[in-house]
Amino acid sequence: MKNLLLSLLLLFSICKTNAQSITGILGAFPPELVLLESQMSNKKDTVISQVRFTKGLLRGRQVVLAQTGVGKVNAAITTILMIEHFKPREIVFSGIAGGIDPSLEPGDLVIGTKVTYHDFGQLDDEGMHYWATKNPFTQKENPASFQCDSALVLKAMQVSKNLNLAKVKRENGSFTPSVKKGIIVTGDVFVSSEKTTQRLLKDLGAAATEMEGAAIAQTCYQQNVPFLIIRSLSDKANQKAKADMDQFYDIAAHNAATLVMAVIAEK
Repeated sequence: MKNLLLSLLLLFSICKTNAQSITGILGAFPPELVLLESQMSNKKDTVISQVRFTKGLLRGRQVVLAQTGVGKVNAAITTILMIEHFKPREIVFSGIAGGIDPSLEPGDLVIGTKVTYHDFGQLDDEGMHYWATKNPFTQKENPASFQCDSALVLKAMQVSKNLNLAKVKRENGSFTPSVKKGIIVTGDVFVSSEKTTQRLLKDLGAAATEMEGAAIAQTCYQQNVPFLIIRSLSDKANQKAKADMDQFYDIAAHNAATLVMAVIAEK
């Protein structure tokens, strides 16, 4: 009986360790995940509540990969399903974004330090008043900004220094993308407005804007799962955003995924 109990405890410990060693990777669009999935081995698909999860090996790491779809609701649904069913020890998002920081150009990368909503709060004649979300169980306010895991941020910055990123062709030549840390803001809108980018820079100190990150961050925060958001800019969120996105989408998605793989390989 004692030996049986010890065996069960050992099995439980092994299962728990294996579960906690899995890294979750998310992206919103298929092109954001195509490089990552192509580099995976021992792949196995599982469909849960109409979301496809692909489990396998990536750069020597056990990972589970999923496409969230666009927007905050889709992102939150996929994130909680991943946490509930696969118990990842951290979640990393790979994708594109619009640039807010004027020093950044399409193709450059932003490693999120903080993630926050830019469309949650009160909108009146004086402008936008940003609110903090609340935990529905405790009724306590969440942080106004969700901190990306500091160890993952540090690792992403370290591996980016010697990373072979694809060069970006712009009107004035071909450039190696720059990589910097910054605040990423999230809302259920595609921003293509110079006036809005100036507001997001002034009000929130944003480096980039997108449509999923804060929902993933809030979900991870409330479920005590470390997370990191990595974005490569497809545009500058101005009046040329749609045209620039069409031009830089693929290279931005590729470089974001390249950085994510480098982070995974270091785990």
